[in-house]
Amino acid sequence: MGNIIRLVRYAASVSVAFLMVFAVISCKKSTTAKQPLRILILGGTGYLGPATIDAAQARGHKITMFNRGRTRPELYPEVEKLQGDRDPDKDEGLNALKNGEWDVVIDNSGYYPRMVKASAELLSTRSKHYIYISSISAYKEPNPVNGDESAPLATMEDPTIESMGAGSVNFGPLKALCEQAAEAAMPGRTTIVRPGYIVGPDDPTGRFTYWPVKFDKTGEVIVPGDPNDPVQFVDVRDLGEWLVKLAEDSTMGIFHATGPANGLKWGQLIDACILASSAEPKPTAVWADTTADKSIGIGVYPIWISPRGDYEGFHTWNIQKAINAGLKFRPIEETVKDTLKWYREQEKVENGRTRLAGPSDEREAKLFEAAKSESR
Repeated sequence: MGNIIRLVRYAASVSVAFLMVFAVISCKKSTTAKQPLRILILGGTGYLGPATIDAAQARGHKITMFNRGRTRPELYPEVEKLQGDRDPDKDEGLNALKNGEWDVVIDNSGYYPRMVKASAELLSTRSKHYIYISSISAYKEPNPVNGDESAPLATMEDPTIESMGAGSVNFGPLKALCEQAAEAAMPGRTTIVRPGYIVGPDDPTGRFTYWPVKFDKTGEVIVPGDPNDPVQFVDVRDLGEWLVKLAEDSTMGIFHATGPANGLKWGQLIDACILASSAEPKPTAVWADTTADKSIGIGVYPIWISPRGDYEGFHTWNIQKAINAGLKFRPIEETVKDTLKWYREQEKVENGRTRLAGPSDEREAKLFEAAKSESR
């Protein structure tokens, strides 16, 4: 009887072990898409492109890139690369795209409607789905508070202008026109994604990166605004993964792509930067009253924008539609920590992406003294 009981127990333990191994294997398999897609990315080596390719490859999709071959051409040697120009009238233009079929096109390098029209029309009979990456800047200013995707779009007097203009004044209107060009070429088969600030590792703009790096270097850091001011952005990795999901699900429509899901206060982001800092003792924030000092306004410090006047709605966009379509957000602490780690690695690399936005050291010193005097 004892031997029988031992055999039963052994068989049971083997069964449990087998089930555990099977469960692990099943979980690993579940990361691969049921139906691999052929995805053409117009761009691919800048910032959002690599995050999208990483996410797509993790799901088992086949990637083709089309670009000029100038920005980080060493990336993704295993990926099919087609070389040309978004301008069909320049050099080889779109000739490399005249052959081939793809399930989905992801256009993250379209800035002028004539060029988006040319690529979308050329691919319209050889692709089922066109995902165009627009911008939250496509909306008319001032932005509404908690505005959804039906808010009025920005316009420009001459839609044929192919220049961003002084201060990039034409960026938003041109993005809106690009959206229309894509939809006109592939009606009912387009997805328009309007991101806010895209942040995280590999960011060449240095906007979001400025804050974790600043708090990692300095004992006291001047911070504009109020801790309760709203702020919105999306981690580039979350956005890349979501674009792949939109492709897999054949999701059409217009979506905001910013976050996080439950909203974020400016002070929470600053707290995350302090937490990630390696400085000892931990740095402190010196909050500057921007209502009293107009010199600490729009364009001086990155990411933050005063939620007053014409900019009241800038960081309050409604993102429920994107959440319903599967957009997910990692914790802000993870984004801050990973961004700081990535930046430190870039400092050790020749020609690393170490640019930081924000005021010059001289200007910041003056702003710091003014903020300290105000707090006395």
